[in-house]
Amino acid sequence: MLPIPANELNGSGALGPYWTFYHAVVAEQLRQWLPDQPSLLLDLSGGRGRWPAQAARAGHRVIEVLDFRKSAEPWLRDASDHIQKVRADDLGFLPDESVDAVIAEERVLSVEIMTESVLEDVFRVLKPGGRVLMCVDSLVLGMAILAEQNYWAHLCQTGEVMLIPWPDGSITRCFTSGQVRELITGAGLEVEWIRPRTVLSPSTVDHVLGSDSRSLAWLVRTELETQPDDDDTVGIHLVASARKPR
Repeated sequence: MLPIPANELNGSGALGPYWTFYHAVVAEQLRQWLPDQPSLLLDLSGGRGRWPAQAARAGHRVIEVLDFRKSAEPWLRDASDHIQKVRADDLGFLPDESVDAVIAEERVLSVEIMTESVLEDVFRVLKPGGRVLMCVDSLVLGMAILAEQNYWAHLCQTGEVMLIPWPDGSITRCFTSGQVRELITGAGLEVEWIRPRTVLSPSTVDHVLGSDSRSLAWLVRTELETQPDDDDTVGIHLVASARKPR
């Protein structure tokens, strides 16, 4: 059974309370992860997230790479004193070892099938000691989507790369924690941690928030304090932090 229905994975619909909790967890994870000193961050989330604004409020400068396939904005413009938006299909516009940290949220490394190439580019532009925060679709999610579409034969396949066809015709790449570890180390980065984004179920979150809407902060704290490292048996997404060796 799909832990979250495919048509709810855009963050809207009947699971509104769960997504409120989910985004609060993401914001707190980012707050804890951000550098202590003002830094130059590269955001690869395609312009779909709130993370550049959060990082800018914390005193960092951000280069936000927008999805080049979407129209409407100039190729390059300043969004604020701290955020610069760039429309590009790779990181060729950045010199080697030029950024302090990279954020790859909004499942961008699952949407981009050639994830290895993206991380190789990330390694190039990161300064020694720089860090990466990344989120990908989990194998749990991929298998659930296949089951929901009655692709039972595909569930028996154990290939190295798991590409998942979605009902809307798109394809994403799903990972186990072991595959995320191999992906990171294969790019020359060092793994700091890998864990599920959330382990609390939508039904649990809805029950707690339905009893007391003020319990959101408690739920987020509980989630972050109890998350197991390298556990890919729960959760629709995996999140990882890595560092470039000095």
